[in-house]
Amino acid sequence: MTRVRVHNFTISLDGYGAGPLQTREDPLGVGGEALHDWFIPTRAFQRINGKAGGTTGVDDDIAARFGEGVGAWIMGRNMFGPIRGPWPDDAWRGWWGKNPPYHGPVFVLTHHARPPIQMEGGTVFHFVTGGPREALGRATEAAEGKDVQIGGGVATIRQYLEAGLIDELHVAIAPRLLGSGEHLLYGLDLPALSYECTTHVPTAAATHVVLTRRQ
Repeated sequence: MTRVRVHNFTISLDGYGAGPLQTREDPLGVGGEALHDWFIPTRAFQRINGKAGGTTGVDDDIAARFGEGVGAWIMGRNMFGPIRGPWPDDAWRGWWGKNPPYHGPVFVLTHHARPPIQMEGGTVFHFVTGGPREALGRATEAAEGKDVQIGGGVATIRQYLEAGLIDELHVAIAPRLLGSGEHLLYGLDLPALSYECTTHVPTAAATHVVLTRRQ
C-alpha cells in the first residue's frame, strides 16, 4: 500500500524549515543552509551526489533512508527553483544539475503550466496546476504501489499535513536558531490531526523525530 512520507526534512530549534530573505544565492534563506550540517557530511549524502566517503553512524543510517521504497515525489515550486510568476522560458531545470537525485517522476506544484522535463538518470519533472490533491493522485499512480515522498518546502508539507495526507514525517531538528523564516508547525494541532511521535533519536548533530498518523 502506498504511503505518503516526508524524510530528512530539517528544521531549526525554533521550528523554521527555511530562513528569511530567500534568494537564488540563499535558496534556504539567511542561515538556512546551516540546518543541514548534520546531513551534508554523511556517506549517504555524498553517495546521493555521486561522491565517495563521508561520515557513518546514526545520522548516516537515518539519512540513507532517503528515497527508500519511494516510487514518486512531490515538491513545491519554490523548492524546484527561485523563479516566480509565469515561466519566462525553459532554461531553469532545477537546482540539481543534469542528473537530479530523484531518478523517477517528480510532481511540482505550480500555478503556471509547463511541459514535463526529462533529466538524466530517470528524473522527470511534471508541473501540476490542479493543487496538492491532484499532484498526490498523479504521484500515487506513478509510484505503482511504492511510497510517495513529499520533498518540501515548508508550505507544501504544511498543506499535506493540514489535509491529513502525510502518513509519516521525519524531521531532523538542528541545533540552530533562525529567528524568522518559514515555520513548519506553527498553528497546526497535530494531535487533532491524529499525529503522534513514534521515534525520537538524539545525536550530536541533530535530534531525529518521526511523527506517524494514526489510521
